[in-house]
Amino acid sequence: MSHKTIAEIAAQLQGYDPQALSADAVGAFLAQLVAPVAGTESVGVFGALGRVLAADLVSPISVPPHDNSAMDGYAFDGALLAGDAPLQLEVAGTALAGKAWPGSAGPGQCVKIMTGAIMPAGLDTVVPQEFAKVADDGRIAVPAGLLKRGDNRRLKGEDLMQGHPALLAGERLGPAALGLVASLGIAQVQVRRRLKVAYFSTGDEILSLGEPPREGAVYDSNRYTVHGLLTRLGCEVIDLGVVRDQPDLLEAAFRDAATRADAIITSGGVSVGEADFTKAMMKKLGDVAFWRIAMRPGRPMAVGRIGSSVLFGLPGNPVAVMVTFLAFVRPALLRMMGARASESFLLKAHSAETMRKKPGRTEYQRGIVSRAADGTLQVRTTGNQGSGVLSSMVQANGLIVLHHAQGDVAPGDEVDVMMFDGAI
Repeated sequence: MSHKTIAEIAAQLQGYDPQALSADAVGAFLAQLVAPVAGTESVGVFGALGRVLAADLVSPISVPPHDNSAMDGYAFDGALLAGDAPLQLEVAGTALAGKAWPGSAGPGQCVKIMTGAIMPAGLDTVVPQEFAKVADDGRIAVPAGLLKRGDNRRLKGEDLMQGHPALLAGERLGPAALGLVASLGIAQVQVRRRLKVAYFSTGDEILSLGEPPREGAVYDSNRYTVHGLLTRLGCEVIDLGVVRDQPDLLEAAFRDAATRADAIITSGGVSVGEADFTKAMMKKLGDVAFWRIAMRPGRPMAVGRIGSSVLFGLPGNPVAVMVTFLAFVRPALLRMMGARASESFLLKAHSAETMRKKPGRTEYQRGIVSRAADGTLQVRTTGNQGSGVLSSMVQANGLIVLHHAQGDVAPGDEVDVMMFDGAI
């Protein structure tokens, strides 16, 4: 499969400037850089959570398979509702869920029916039992003006019709979808294979867990947050640890990752390409662009291909890693997984405070969304927005997205929030 080069994609983007790229342009670029993986596999329903459907799932049956009752009550012919007087109906029998009632109802008769039971032939309306008055002689009275013909009846195929797609290719299967698949009697589904993502941190100042502290060094948190983000996404994670800032070690790590993974994610100086040897080495290995994005936090980023793997070189600061992942890498990986493209879901909330913002860049501020006294949603920042303050990502439940052209925000102004739930 041939891919577009960095230069070919850049030529199609109006005003492409790698030193001042808007957040929207990054999204548009990555949508062209990545493509869905081709491999598929068959998995059981219990193993399908979070997997992406490889082909339309056509319903082999109708759900429900028959017209059935939506209520416990009495089924009757709705044509009898034409008059203004209450209906008096004789009870001809009882229809239970799980089998068809063997009898037939004559004129002026009804059938006592349970929820989910098949509607007897010729009957199309159900009066709930709490509204049916039972007389001493066992007949029931249906009050006038209470029902319309067809009320409280579920139609055959109302949920899913035999021969029609029940789920479309690209659907990422959630708990409700698993139940839907099982309701069709389907035990195995065809899904895209898992995306393989290799990840490593770079830098001589990075300590792995278990190493003793030393002056000027920090423990590697990025590997653990990215591992969590990738696992939540359903990727197969290949952890390559911490790689020192030495050309031969970096080159070996990239070559190893490219042979094993569909995508490579790094965090640290390699993303900025501060060192000339880093840029030269990455350009030797593949087709790579070094960007400065008009955003905060997370300005530097490297993207491209090394072999057949897509590279995402992220900044080193912990918050910047998570923000660039959520804003750009996650949507790109979902596309590689074969998931149908969907807009990032942004919630509207009223700002509880003033936020200073310069037009000309997109800012992602850590926010806490809550419900105000009047019932509307409000959001406040977590305070210090420094890109090293990882505790603020724990406190936050979403990112306040202040768009490229947006300026200062006053208290009460409506802002967009990218909620974390399900993503991190």
